[in-house]
Amino acid sequence: MESALEAVRSVLQPVTHNLPGPIVNTGRALLGPFCYKTLILDIDPFTSPDCVKLAISKALGIGIIGASSIVKVPQLIKLINSQSSEGVSFLSYLLESGSYLISLSYNIRHGFPFSTYGETALILVQNIVIAALVLNYSGKQAGVAAWVASLAAAGTALFREDIVDVKLLAWLQAFAGFLGVASKAPQILTIWMQGGTGQLSAFAVFNYLLGSLSRIFTTLQEVPDPLILYGFIAGFALNAILALQMLWYWNNPTSKKTESKKVNKPIMAEKGSSGNSTSYASKAKSPSTRRRG
Repeated sequence: MESALEAVRSVLQPVTHNLPGPIVNTGRALLGPFCYKTLILDIDPFTSPDCVKLAISKALGIGIIGASSIVKVPQLIKLINSQSSEGVSFLSYLLESGSYLISLSYNIRHGFPFSTYGETALILVQNIVIAALVLNYSGKQAGVAAWVASLAAAGTALFREDIVDVKLLAWLQAFAGFLGVASKAPQILTIWMQGGTGQLSAFAVFNYLLGSLSRIFTTLQEVPDPLILYGFIAGFALNAILALQMLWYWNNPTSKKTESKKVNKPIMAEKGSSGNSTSYASKAKSPSTRRRG
């Protein structure tokens, strides 16, 4: 094992010892001077297992942030292409956005590493747009402005210490964990009641599942805060239920309601046309019509 590690060092160390300044500074900022030296310069992962765990946590965090920048894009595309909000719960997005907004302010004001919460900001922006589209396609255009304005007012209050102090923010963070869990319930209920996933994006659902699982690991490694940890654990459990629903209705993404509409339309049209022809025929054969002619 040691000989193999020596061979790897002989190949990689000329590169790691001559990295550009910005990369070196970023690596030291993410890993810390000791772990950067141990893992990058010395290439000696066996000296400090904690450094290896930290490196894995940072890599997962950066990966989650990168994926979160596009996680809701398929959902946006499905809504825009279909011009329908079927299967997508506005209440779910409202609760989740409130949870994310509180968590974002809590993490920023406590100075936690951006790699442990960065996706919160990116997903929040996407949630705001999706919720606005759901309102619009549900015929509630007037609610779009109210939705955006209310979030802006809440965000302003959360980031001002003279309005929301640290103690109140901690209580809100505990409540945010509850909101995050509760936000999944309307979506789960909507799918169950409609018997299909409608315009819900499978890409978003499964990425949420993997992201929440990864966040449990990164929180255990880098954020000594049980309020955040418990929220991710509960979120993972409900994300798992959503993922199971997506698999269950995989071959039946359309709701029962939509299917009944598709079946009824041609029947109604057929009835209408036959009814009209019968009406005209009866008129033609009517004695009163012949007398008038």
